[in-house]
Amino acid sequence: MRFRNFSIWRGRLPHWRADDVRYYVTFRHRRELGPDERRALLAQLIRPHGSRWEVGIVAVGADRTELIVQMPEGTAGRPTELSDVVEKAKGRAGKAIVKVSGERFPPFYQESYDRIIRDEAELAERWQAIFDLGTDDDGTYLWLAEG
Repeated sequence: MRFRNFSIWRGRLPHWRADDVRYYVTFRHRRELGPDERRALLAQLIRPHGSRWEVGIVAVGADRTELIVQMPEGTAGRPTELSDVVEKAKGRAGKAIVKVSGERFPPFYQESYDRIIRDEAELAERWQAIFDLGTDDDGTYLWLAEG
């Protein structure tokens, strides 16, 4: 499969980037999040929806967060960098959580795992897994894009 404008960069994990693709993103939490903390994280993840990224589905659980997103074309004619949006949302939520909890560090690990969703079968599989996570009766917060 060929991707348009494909590139790879590496932090601790490899990150593949291309134009006009969907991404599956997940990150673990350092500790379980309470209901207010999950709501705060969810609000920050959907806040840039429609401007910096298009969120298809997101589930914020006690121990991890999973989402499917697509990056629209940015101001320079290239898509906004996925990790910039994810990390800024985690940063804003982390500041709010630390302010209330008094912890020294935000409850999220620094780097997120992301991958390009390669076909419709994988999209359906990932979407269903995130939906199932969000509909478990464990207090997970689920958000779906309209349409």
